[in-house]
Order: sequence, then C-alpha cells, then structure tokens
Amino acid sequence: MIALRAGTQLSEHENPGEATIQVLMGRVTLSSGDVEWNGSPGDLLLVPDARHALDAVEDSVVLLTVAKRL
Repeated sequence: MIALRAGTQLSEHENPGEATIQVLMGRVTLSSGDVEWNGSPGDLLLVPDARHALDAVEDSVVLLTVAKRL
C-alpha cells in the first residue's frame, strides 16, 4: 500500500515485474514516456513494462501488486 499527498510523486523508475496499481482513494496519474493513464477510486491500472512514474493529483492511497518472475 502506498499513500501520496496531492502534488507528490514516485519519480520515474524501472518496472519491478508484472504489476498493477489499484486506486483505493484519491486520483493519480501513471505515466510512461509520453503516455498517461488517470486513475480514480476503484480503477485498476496495468503498470507498463518500461520506466514510469506515479503522480498524486489528490491525496491518494493505492495498492501496488507485483508478480516477480523467478
């Protein structure tokens, strides 16, 4: 679980494996290169297999789920 205050972000980083972000509260923007996906409560975002960042549009709580390949 990750909580972010409005206006903060998880700066660009590598994909840790197959991952999803479920928005529990607030609004977020997931971006990778020139592509953006907006998430609101209840949305499930697929994390791209590339460098990406997560910005909090509002105070937000998201659930990050990662499946690492062995």
